[in-house]
Amino acid sequence: MPARLIRDTAILAKIESAYKTDPTPTGASNAILVSNATINSLNAQNVPRDLVRPWLGGSEQLVGTAFKELGYDVELAGSGAAGTAPAYGPLLRACGMAETITAANRVDYLPVSSGLESVTQYAYDSGVLHKYHGSRGTVQWLLGLGERPLMRYRFLGVDGGDSAATPSGTAYTSWQRPQVINDTNTADVTLGCTYSAGSLAGGTVYASRGLEVDLGNMVVHTPLLGAEEIDITQREVTGRVQFDLTAAQEVSFMATVKANTTQSLGLVHGTTAGNIVGIFMPAVQLLNPTKQEINGRRLIGFDFRAVPGSSGNDELRFWCK
Repeated sequence: MPARLIRDTAILAKIESAYKTDPTPTGASNAILVSNATINSLNAQNVPRDLVRPWLGGSEQLVGTAFKELGYDVELAGSGAAGTAPAYGPLLRACGMAETITAANRVDYLPVSSGLESVTQYAYDSGVLHKYHGSRGTVQWLLGLGERPLMRYRFLGVDGGDSAATPSGTAYTSWQRPQVINDTNTADVTLGCTYSAGSLAGGTVYASRGLEVDLGNMVVHTPLLGAEEIDITQREVTGRVQFDLTAAQEVSFMATVKANTTQSLGLVHGTTAGNIVGIFMPAVQLLNPTKQEINGRRLIGFDFRAVPGSSGNDELRFWCK
């Protein structure tokens, strides 16, 4: 019997027009280029029987409410053409973000609190197809110096069944090659900047080790008779950053932390039209300063929280152009 290989994995994802209604993703149009895939084909809340009988020994359990989990990394790059949605756009939409396309210019993604979209995902694992209906999830942006830029996704899905099957005609031509996070490809982290039409302006730039941002969706499986669903019930955007600060800047930052001050934070990565991405957060609170070291050099690390403004759904913006 031929060995089943871990590399024989394919993930397909397509937006659902109606919740849990399978839009039938295809390898030619909906293949997701992933790494580090983790497929959990059944997360069941088993129900013990605990039968009383005149002998020792356990009882079988009954499979109760159940859902599926799926996680993977996706490389972060543009779509290849300004104003064209990237191939990973359906994934961001299924993480509670609205997609706005400005033709021939850029695509913006902003969080939403209602009207959440979902995807059906097909996870092919070496001859077995696991279907995930009504999938919703959360994402982290990993933009660390010297690394390839990544988005780390985690999804829950309603069990859509399992079957022996292999994908046909998977195509990844719409996926672009990312650029490594470095001083040539990536702008400095900027505090106090403003966002307009796919660009950052103003503020103060600081040398850093890059950025990590976590959308922080609380994703839960809600089992109801006749209304089983994957819900996003809360969102708390957090992250981490390391700065190379002067002594005077460190003292100033400490005062900012103690005063609970919020300020904007942004980062742009990429140098070629069609392969530029950016993150902007208008109200970031720096927290938990820590002394850190790289090659004997003193750095100052911070956790941060990005909070919404008075109108909400604006604590984070991601775009590509």
